[in-house]
Parts: sequence; C-alpha cells; structure tokens
Amino acid sequence: MPYLTIDDKQVEFKQGQTIIEAAVTADIDIPHFCWHPKLSISGNCRVCLVEVEKMPKLVIACSTLAAEGMIVHSKSQKTLEARNAVMEFILINHPLDCPICDEAGECKLQDYAYSHGKGESRFEEIKVRKDKRVQLGPFIKFDGDRCISCSRCIRFSDEIAGANQLTFVKRGDRVTITTFPGESFDNPYALNTTDICPVGALTNQDFRFKSRVWEMSSTKSICVGCSRGCNTEIWVRNNEILRLTPRLNEDVNSFWMCDNGRLNTFKFVNANSRVDGNYIKENDELKKVDWLYAISKTADYLKKYKGNEIAFIGSPFATCEDNFTMVKLAKALGVSNIDFAEHNIQGDQDDILIREDKTPNSLGAKLVGVKPAQNGMNLEGILRSIKEGNIKALYVMEDDVASISNEWEEALGKLNLLIVHSSNFNKTAKLANIVFSSSTFAEKNGTFVNFQGRVQRIRPAVSTIEMDRALDRMNMSRWDKFGTQFDRWMQGHKYDAKPGWKIFSLISSQLNFKMRYEMAEDVFADIAKSIEAFSSLDYDVIGEIGSQIEIKKTVAV
Repeated sequence: MPYLTIDDKQVEFKQGQTIIEAAVTADIDIPHFCWHPKLSISGNCRVCLVEVEKMPKLVIACSTLAAEGMIVHSKSQKTLEARNAVMEFILINHPLDCPICDEAGECKLQDYAYSHGKGESRFEEIKVRKDKRVQLGPFIKFDGDRCISCSRCIRFSDEIAGANQLTFVKRGDRVTITTFPGESFDNPYALNTTDICPVGALTNQDFRFKSRVWEMSSTKSICVGCSRGCNTEIWVRNNEILRLTPRLNEDVNSFWMCDNGRLNTFKFVNANSRVDGNYIKENDELKKVDWLYAISKTADYLKKYKGNEIAFIGSPFATCEDNFTMVKLAKALGVSNIDFAEHNIQGDQDDILIREDKTPNSLGAKLVGVKPAQNGMNLEGILRSIKEGNIKALYVMEDDVASISNEWEEALGKLNLLIVHSSNFNKTAKLANIVFSSSTFAEKNGTFVNFQGRVQRIRPAVSTIEMDRALDRMNMSRWDKFGTQFDRWMQGHKYDAKPGWKIFSLISSQLNFKMRYEMAEDVFADIAKSIEAFSSLDYDVIGEIGSQIEIKKTVAV
C-alpha cells in the first residue's frame, strides 16, 4: 500500500482516500468542522487547511486526495497562521454565548477557538443578528446566530435520512438554514443532526437546558426500541436518565439512531409508574412486602400446582440471562408451556435502521429456550387453556400481556395465581397476585441479541438498591470502583428492584433447585456452556461492539 508523510509520521493509505481520511486512520488530528466520515465532502469551513510540499498554496485536507510520497504539514507556521485567520473569520458574527449554550463542553468551535484561535477579534462592527429558537421540526430548535454554515445537517438530511428537507437561504454573512417551503424537519432521524452539528446551532428540544455534559455520567448500552439494537450512550445525572445518544458501531448502526429510540425508550425508567418494591394481593388490594416474604410466598404458591397447570411467558424486552433462568425454573417445575409475545408493527420499517420488531431481544429469547417444550403450548394455546380452566397459574416476566387484547385481559382474571415481573405498573401488574419489582435495561448487566444475531452488552447506568447491596457484598469502595461517576449515581432516588435472573435464582433456592448465581456473568457463563450458539463467548469477548453468532434458520426472527 502507498505511503504519505504527515507531520514527520509515515502513514499508509488506500487509493482514493483524502489527506484527512489518512490522518484519521493514523490518529493524527487535523481540525475540521464540515467534514464527516459518513457525509459527502463540501469543503466550506476551510479550517482543515494544511501545507503540502511542492504545492504552491495551502490545500484543504478534506478534499485533497492523498498521493504516494506526499509530505504534509498540519502544524507548520504557514498552516497555523491560516488556521488562526479562518477561526477569526468564523467567530466574527458568533454570539460567544458558551455560558448558556447546550453544546458547551462538547463543542468543536469551543475547542478549536481555544487551541487554534488568536483569542481576540479585530472586528469592531455590530455582529449580524439572526433568528433564535426557530422550531425547525417537532424536536429541534435552531439558533441561527451560532450556525457556522458547515452544511452537515443539510447533507445528512439528503444523503443519510433520504429526506431532502433543509437548505441554505440568503448570501454572505446573512446566510442561514431553513426548511423548504411547506416542509418541517420531521424525518425519523432528524435528531442525529444535533449530534453532528459541531456547534450549538441545532439542539434537542427534549434535552435543552437540562444539564451540562460534565454534570452527567455516560454509560455504553443498547437501544431497546427495536430489534436493530443500536449502540448508545446513556447520560445520567442525579440517578435520572436525561438523554440517549448514538454510539459508533459500523456493524450495527454506524453513527446514527432513530428519533423514537432516542426520545421514547428511556422515560419509563424514572416514571411515576415505577414498581418500587414487591407487592402481594390481599383482599383485592396490592400491598407492599419485603423481598424475603415475596420470594417465600411465591415458592409456596408454585408448589400447589402441577407442571401442566402452570405456564411461563418470557419477554423479548428482557435479557438473555433473565429468559434463560426463567426457562430453568420452568423446567425444574416440570412446566412445558413456555412462550413470549411478539411486538411487531407491520410496515413500520425502513432501509436505514428501523425494524418492525419493536423489541430488543426476540432472537435472544428464542435462542435461550423461550419456546414451547415438547408437548407444551405456545402463546395462543396458553390463552386457550387459561380460558378452559386447565392452566391455573401464570408467570409473566416483563411484558404487559393484558394489553395485547381484551381477550387476554379477561383470561388473566380467571387465573388462580398470576405472578408478574414488572418495572412499571401496567394492566397485567394490576391484575397480579404477586408483583416483583424488576430492574430496567438501564439498571442491570446483561445481553441482547439483535435480529442479525449480534450479541451485545447492556450495563447499569442508573443505580438501584440492589446494585448498592451488591457492591457492599464485594467490599468495593464506590470511589475505587467507579470514581466520581458512581458518586453521581448515588444522588437521587434509587428503586428497590432486582434483575429477573436474580429473582428466579432466589425462588429456585427457596424451592431447593440448583440455581445459584451471584452475578450476571455467572448466568451468561452457564448459557455459553449450555447453548451452542453462545459457546466460546463471555462478557470480555462481547466487549463494547458485540459479537456475531451463527443462527440456524429454524430460530431466526
């Protein structure tokens, strides 16, 4: 492969790569605003100017092709002077309102003004004032005076989202961005422009003015909005999720995520409807009880029924670990009636990221055994058998089956025993005899398998009482283990919830079944030993970007 030299470092590049692309592969930072690896080249910010030997003038690194033997200087005196001049020009009409700007702390303009600017302006005239707080779409506010006309949002709308909704209008220092006449910036991926905007011009209305970036902790996780399993960052302050942002994974979602996943998949974690603790129904009223009593009563109730009188409904919203332990408990009780409800919205799918399956782990649930055993009944059979009075006890994990249909709601009322794991009160939880408070995806360790067969990790971003106790058992100082990030978790309300695998493990112990796990890693190690598709995997192998497994056609979603 050919080589070029950047700042005295020999860099290998592929034919067709530009100077900035070659620099990125070699971890050499060349300042840039308008260039983005997934967008076409516009070359209009000029801050990536570099000096190339034997070329008469400076060139922009984003559009100049790398060539064999080329010698590039990104830190020469000539380059630095030009870069300082460009920064001075960009800042001429900028309002310099960093103290009130949502982008402060993660703003390229702020960073470059500090590292590449002169620190002063020779411009003495009044700055051009542009429209502020413009509602570009249902979720985005636009502050025109902060915009540096990089055109990233315009190119994203056209090239990635496939919805050509934005354009430049006017000329010179009056240029600004707007939607085409009669259009609203409302495509399903519009909020990605708030991520790629290098300044604070485009802001997420849902997150606007809620927190500074340095006041939040960020945790790598997975979006639970559909079976794509987009890689995300969960941003938390005072033990409350404030926003989700996409995390780069070229094998799953690249730099992007849809607006629905960004806005609507985390609000329930801190909602007023959370199940905070466990409940047992007495005299037609759910009363709060402690964990020991709830576990003990559950074990006593389950002993009263034969295996063919019980059914288990798993969940495509729950982790592989949760579903696996549920299946183990069901088998120990002699139960063969096991299935889960699918949540598909026909037609709600596109060629970018969105999938019809609105759950994160349908494939994972099937792989770990959430399906009828031999002579067992599927979901429809379970419903029919409940109505006929043959199934008398139903165990539902992290799903609201009563909301599937009126038929299901009526059938649940005929049961002698209904046990539910739920993070929030819903129709099914309100009908239950026993309700266990289950941890959400943001409060536990575990794995999901997306529709492509990629096993991916979720991690706790929000603290629960269970998590605090686990750390105490390990004698781990919060400072030694997590530092100030965990200290922020400790603030705010913590729910008394446990992951599903832990609840099943406690019930199994009460029933004298062998299922003793201390951590989610222990459960996954058992999955890897028991199920061929997961063999040779562990949490370290899965890592931050996941691990692809081979899926047989018989279990594919």
